[in-house]
Amino acid sequence: MSELNKLTLADARDLLRKKDITSVELTEACLQAKGDGKALNAFVHDTSEVALGQAKAADGRLAEGDAPSMCGLPIGIKDLFCTKGVPSQAASKILNGFRPEYESTVSQKLFDDGAVMVGKLNMDEFAMGSSNETSVYGDVVNPWRVDQRNLTPGGSSGGSAAAVAGDLCLAATGTDTGGSIRQPAAFTGIVGIKPTYGRCSRWGIVAFASSLDQAGPMTKSVRDAAIMLEAMCGHDPKDSTSADLAVPDFETCLTGDIKGKKIAIPKEYRMEGMPDEIEKLWADGTAMLRDAGAEIVDVSLPHTKYALPAYYVIAPAEASSNLARYDGVRFGWRASIGAGDGITEMYEKTRAEGFGAEVQRRIMIGTYVLSAGFYDAYYNRARRVRTLIKKDFDDVFGIGVDAILTPATPSAAFSLGDMATMDPVQMYLNDVFTVTVNLAGLPGISIPAGLDTQGLPLGLQLIGKPWEEGDLLNTAYALEKSVGFVEKPQKWW
Repeated sequence: MSELNKLTLADARDLLRKKDITSVELTEACLQAKGDGKALNAFVHDTSEVALGQAKAADGRLAEGDAPSMCGLPIGIKDLFCTKGVPSQAASKILNGFRPEYESTVSQKLFDDGAVMVGKLNMDEFAMGSSNETSVYGDVVNPWRVDQRNLTPGGSSGGSAAAVAGDLCLAATGTDTGGSIRQPAAFTGIVGIKPTYGRCSRWGIVAFASSLDQAGPMTKSVRDAAIMLEAMCGHDPKDSTSADLAVPDFETCLTGDIKGKKIAIPKEYRMEGMPDEIEKLWADGTAMLRDAGAEIVDVSLPHTKYALPAYYVIAPAEASSNLARYDGVRFGWRASIGAGDGITEMYEKTRAEGFGAEVQRRIMIGTYVLSAGFYDAYYNRARRVRTLIKKDFDDVFGIGVDAILTPATPSAAFSLGDMATMDPVQMYLNDVFTVTVNLAGLPGISIPAGLDTQGLPLGLQLIGKPWEEGDLLNTAYALEKSVGFVEKPQKWW
């Protein structure tokens, strides 16, 4: 029973349905693993009692034959999701003590399906970061290690990635604004999918950049991603951007047959200075898809080079607007003020004390690009670039392309602290392969595809057509089978 935490969602689901194990046993194994894995700093709020209650209820449903796909399966919930009665801080001091009186739509859907919440997961503050070093709870540590060095799990969903890769839970929720599911998935050797914008409700998820944010699952396999994504999706009238579309049975899409599918290789993703091992990984993935029966075509996405600057104008602009609500008046952290201070001083001190350095930087950038005299020069220009980037993808899919294959990241995981003293732009470059997907509102998935020369995982990214997550998952499933990635981090924690 001590090994139950290492199961995939699919295997655990099947064992539960056959009554070979119980949800309580499965949950207790994950809670034990979570306790043993404190060195990873992946979990930040304990919900053990809630989990055991949910597990007992799930066992009751399983006994009655009422067993939805996620019933009885222990997962972690990123701290960006509001969970009723449970601290939900977005890893920020400014939300210290905040316990929502409501449940996010995505987590509610999972719980309605019988999922078990073993805890809340660490992340970059307000999802702003690519290394999980901006959290008020401290750095998350990647389960993969080299030469005793602590490595980043990526960000912002670093706690989710570390918990899944380290077998502290069976799967986890993540959010992706510019790559925050796919980049940490690649860094930790797991699967992460960002669905089409509007496929999952944003209601009850603490907002970063509202036109880019999207929830998705982080799992141990493509099949698990299909199972969990279906439970997370669905129309929500509380979110005006939620799509009123039927949710397919994504698992039934996993045939592994991609014969005749047209897979595109975009020339603009061959960046100058890209490591040879990333180039080889990409070439190997291309060959595997060709061998599986896909047609490989070269395409151009000419505005790709403008994606990163456009993203780092649009995202901070929306963040500066969204984060204006945190003022110390209604909830969360409030700074102590002097006898002569007024409301303005209270706002200033609260926000200066409550927001970390990276969040303050992005608020200031966002406020600047939205200010009079700069709105057209920066924000409106970035929006026009975004339209051109989306048109590039539309043109490629318009010629019959089914999916686009690219690297997921420009490197493997780097050491924690490596970029602390560097120009912030160097950190932002981690998102170079992922931000286009968010700007265009497309689905994208990262799957582990090999190890670098140090023995660290590397990922490949597949980008799909809007609302075609089923086809995208099937292509990823075929690639996953060809790659045969089974490596796990050696336990050191």
